[in-house]
Amino acid sequence: MRNLEIAGIFNQIADLLEIQGANPFRIRAYRRAADNLENLTDNIEVIARQGTLRAIPGIGEDLASKIAEYIDSGKMEFFDQLKKEVPPGLARLVDIPSVGPKTAKQIYDLFHIQTIDELEELCKTEKLLGAPGFKKKTVENILRGIDIYRRRKGIFLLGRTLPIANQICKYLELHAERVSYGGSLRRMKEVVHDIDILASSGNPEATMKAFLSMPSIGEVLAQGSTKASVRVQDDLQIDLRVIEPKNWGAALQYFTGSKAHNIRMRERAIKLGMKLNEYGLFDAGEKFVAGLEEEDIFGKLGLPWIPPVLREDQGEIEAAIEGRLPNLVKVSDIQGDLHMHTTWSDGAYSIEEMVEAARKRGYKYVAITDHSKSLGVAGGLSDADLIRHTDEIHALDSKYPDIRILAGTEVDIRQDGTLDYSDELLGKLDFVVASVHSGFKQDRATLTNRVVRAMQNPHVRVIGHPTGRLLGDRDAYDLDFDEVMKEAARTRTCLEVNSNFHRLDLSDVLCRKARDMGVHVIISTDSHNYDDLLNLPYGVATAQRGWIEKERVLNARPVEELLSFK
Repeated sequence: MRNLEIAGIFNQIADLLEIQGANPFRIRAYRRAADNLENLTDNIEVIARQGTLRAIPGIGEDLASKIAEYIDSGKMEFFDQLKKEVPPGLARLVDIPSVGPKTAKQIYDLFHIQTIDELEELCKTEKLLGAPGFKKKTVENILRGIDIYRRRKGIFLLGRTLPIANQICKYLELHAERVSYGGSLRRMKEVVHDIDILASSGNPEATMKAFLSMPSIGEVLAQGSTKASVRVQDDLQIDLRVIEPKNWGAALQYFTGSKAHNIRMRERAIKLGMKLNEYGLFDAGEKFVAGLEEEDIFGKLGLPWIPPVLREDQGEIEAAIEGRLPNLVKVSDIQGDLHMHTTWSDGAYSIEEMVEAARKRGYKYVAITDHSKSLGVAGGLSDADLIRHTDEIHALDSKYPDIRILAGTEVDIRQDGTLDYSDELLGKLDFVVASVHSGFKQDRATLTNRVVRAMQNPHVRVIGHPTGRLLGDRDAYDLDFDEVMKEAARTRTCLEVNSNFHRLDLSDVLCRKARDMGVHVIISTDSHNYDDLLNLPYGVATAQRGWIEKERVLNARPVEELLSFK
């Protein structure tokens, strides 16, 4: 939790510095440090005690001293001073998607807006339209951003909450026999509202005391002998329930949910003359039948164990009864990553450094897919650069006999559906990902035709992050997925399940649709640095929630099969 806490502070510092018009390099340094801390797998407090903070990428002497100061005292003087210099109302405006620091400052200077509600009211008048640089489309975007801001309040991304839950479970394992997170987090939903922790303990008092003395607790909301709720950073609520060891399996099944799935399970128990609740499975005479292990509950109900990711009452119980639960793809099935960026475009590390990171993960192959020329903001490659990029990849491929390095690109799909490179250039590559990066607000038919046309290019293997959504910040653009998936199946074009936890795109719902329509997917990380490779489990979980099996995942195949898939 402390890693994410300090990362959040560094991002706020970057926002405040940008409001003040500080040096862009300084602002980027804080953002890069925040990204690296968010993805850090080791505990920042342990690293600080070891005196190796500067070994973290992006952490120099100045930032290391600020981290050490915060860990030692719970405060960061520089951050506190910045907050005094920037009015609170101005800082609040920066939280709205589509309202950057410069726009926020301009609005604040002109109108002295203090709250989001005041900004909304301002947008509904003609006053903002009369201000320099504010057009009708700008105001519409701000109103849309306010709507997104309100919808995301109280929701937390899977990739933010799962590391916190894992840390809490690891901590509580010292004070309980068994510990697990439950709820929507165990079902690996893309966003969650809180974290539910379940602990089996013969000494509930000691377990509860350990929970309530955890570091980083901002507020204790409720506490009792077997239940407690606390609030931590960003108003994230964590609920603990301590249960008796004999009830572990029943409680885990019950508190995993979903509610609809649990209702169906109870109905099946009743049909078989039994009763199911959080304490166990009981026969007609109230005799305890099962409850120690979750598998026992399912077994006594005549069902195989159903993976938590499927427990949404979307046909999983019927499939379990009929013996046709999907053979879900697993993280260990993925043989290579087919979407990653390097210093050739907007990545943090060289091709060789990213290849080395992939080798450490045991991958059999990778595709290096830097951006194409139209995406200037991401340092997209010119035609000549793409040729040199390809040559470097081929040279490295010869150097590493244990991993196949594929020359690729993430080519921009232009607004008319043509691609950013010629067919002649694309034909020289091993692997082509095509993505939409602009023109999101085109109408449904235009956007759909644009993607369909890209899939008709024989060089395109994959459509990257197909809906363009950014969870909590940008809605998916409007595509007719019946048409998109029909064409994907016809042209044998894969759709990407992008594992970046800000995207998880395709969604689980669209993964299920792809499965039903005979479309193949790739599960990739869209990595821009080493730590992004660690996001793969989020993409795999999203595919699992969509009932995707190994056979449907192109990069679960050997490289020869991958390259011959047409």
